Amino acid sequence: MNLTGFTFFCAIIIGTLAITYSAAKQTTNTQDFYTAAHGLTGIQNGLAIAGDYMSAASFLGVVGAIALGGFDGLFYALGFLVSYLVILLLVAEPLRNLGRFTLADAIAVRFDNVLLRGVIAINTVMISTFYMIAQLVGAGALIHLLLDLPYSTAIMIVGSLMTIYVVFGGMVATSWVQIIKSILLLASTLMVSLIVLSRFDWSVLQLFSHVSSATPLGERFLAPGNHFRDPLDTLSLHLALLLGTAGLPHIIARFFTVRDAATIRRSVVVATGLISVFYIMTIILGFGAASLVGHEQLTAVDDGGNLAVPLLSYALGGEFLMAFISAVAFATILAVVTGLVLSASSAFAHDFYSHVIRKGNASEREQMYAAKCSSIGVGVISIVLAIGAQHVNVAFLVALTFSVAASANLPLILFTLYWRKFTSTGAICGIVSGLLSSVVLVIVSPSVMHPLEGWIQREPLFPLTNPALVSIPLGFLGAYLGSLLSAREVDEQRYLRVMLQAHTGVRLEEPEKAEG
Repeated sequence: MNLTGFTFFCAIIIGTLAITYSAAKQTTNTQDFYTAAHGLTGIQNGLAIAGDYMSAASFLGVVGAIALGGFDGLFYALGFLVSYLVILLLVAEPLRNLGRFTLADAIAVRFDNVLLRGVIAINTVMISTFYMIAQLVGAGALIHLLLDLPYSTAIMIVGSLMTIYVVFGGMVATSWVQIIKSILLLASTLMVSLIVLSRFDWSVLQLFSHVSSATPLGERFLAPGNHFRDPLDTLSLHLALLLGTAGLPHIIARFFTVRDAATIRRSVVVATGLISVFYIMTIILGFGAASLVGHEQLTAVDDGGNLAVPLLSYALGGEFLMAFISAVAFATILAVVTGLVLSASSAFAHDFYSHVIRKGNASEREQMYAAKCSSIGVGVISIVLAIGAQHVNVAFLVALTFSVAASANLPLILFTLYWRKFTSTGAICGIVSGLLSSVVLVIVSPSVMHPLEGWIQREPLFPLTNPALVSIPLGFLGAYLGSLLSAREVDEQRYLRVMLQAHTGVRLEEPEKAEG
């Protein structure tokens, strides 16, 4: 075991537990638990959004993809970055004006339908769990390789910590863990990027020139087609990344942690700036790993190149720098899974328990108890599933997460905000069609079905590894047809009130119905 690495890991754990202890004193009601009492500033929330989004898949996976695949690895970085334009221009401000704690709250302003709220809650829990399992499996592999701990022990450590943060600190602890993680991640990424550039006389062009001769791909390293050879599959991936972010529950939850729409706009702008800087630096890190570590060493340690950043850090600064960067990666995983646990538990406790089971009659104390119990339940289930998935390639779960978010949640959000004839029946049909089509197509895709390496060893029935190209249109189609074929009439006055509130923040009370 690397003693320096162990020390850094312990420092991260002690620091985050101290944050949770402090946050627990501030978390006394559901508003504190779900939204940190809407008290974050634009800069704080922007840092937290960036911390929620810059996951281990970004820090480790994207750099590894660039180091091994060259130009094709940039597709992930571009998709992750551009997705925030959709959030900024179409989603963030209207949802903040409509919602209180969760996505279902925002939708309920237009459709006060208990069944719809329950469907949204279940979909939120499923998306969060899919993504959390993928993150936990990556965390287990990272800690196992760096600290030589058993895989199951590593999973239990991360899973236990994320549950503690949420149960005791709620959104306050989660936000500050993500803020500190963002600062650490950006600072460490900048530091390593500068060291890489210093090895090439501070010239990006010299780095690009060197990498084209240092890898087995040669000149093709700087050209597309090394990893993504099917144009339709590439398009499908881009659609999932571009449109899926706007439907991710743990990102949507961040819209409700500020006091008004102006602050959420500032938050998204800050987050977009930070994320753009980060993904620019992943290019330097990926090219640096390809040049200074080498293809053979990268693939010898991990076939997917997921340890490119730690290996690059070791090549640049020895064990000390590698230990520090690995601890930052550990903090990155903790911050993301904590946000996922909170979004899942909020959906269950606030939407399903309080509004579906208790019909809106749950007391403040009951809601807090349900939120804490659901956090523990989500954490335990995720730990068990992640331990069972040790030997399974869980990359398909990331594809599934973004596809479901884009196929089920995005039609719901956009039609609620911008389509006059949308109905609650159409909303349910859209969620169900988007969710089922995504799950079924992923199961029969090459991500799961493969004659040699698949979870199901047979020829795939669906050719694309990411189903978004088909599942997103099916989600919108289900919502459209469900609305047109619905027997429910559109409440024009309610729609106009929702539009006014969504785009101005002005809340109008519904007029009382005349008697008789």
